[in-house]
Amino acid sequence: MNELTRLTPPRGGGVKEKKRVGRGQASGLGKTAGRGGKGQKARTGNMNFIGFEGGQMPIQRRQPKRGFTNPFRVEYALVNVGALEGLGLAEVDLDKLVEVGLIKQRKGGLKILGDGELTKAVSVRAHRFSGSAKEKIEKAGGKAEVIVVAAKVTPQQRKAEEKKAAASAKKELR
Repeated sequence: MNELTRLTPPRGGGVKEKKRVGRGQASGLGKTAGRGGKGQKARTGNMNFIGFEGGQMPIQRRQPKRGFTNPFRVEYALVNVGALEGLGLAEVDLDKLVEVGLIKQRKGGLKILGDGELTKAVSVRAHRFSGSAKEKIEKAGGKAEVIVVAAKVTPQQRKAEEKKAAASAKKELR
């Protein structure tokens, strides 16, 4: 196997020497260092980055924005049924999978997917199951228990409920 220290240039050249600019007129790249005389491109710090269009609004900023990112999207920690087979546990839940090291982050909950085979009866508690995963767990004699999480109440919903409660309390006083 090649090592970095044994690498050699290809036969017939292929290795270019670094261009040394601004090292006197005799070098051919002295004085203006190959930039020509005056003008925007001759100055240091000129705006020559990718996408620069001379001050015109660049094309990547002229394009309309598209798409949507849902801020309420729930991302689950994913585990396949085949991975549960090798654990040798009778009961599996999010805490045990983190403890064993099968999952690194808890994320928004646990989802069991149906890739792999399951022969042992395992009782699994998770937030979501794919159809095939649920089928395989129950076929092996296990239990697939869904953890139900209470829906989050938004500030707008809470405010509406408070208004409703205040209105009903006012009615009762009359």
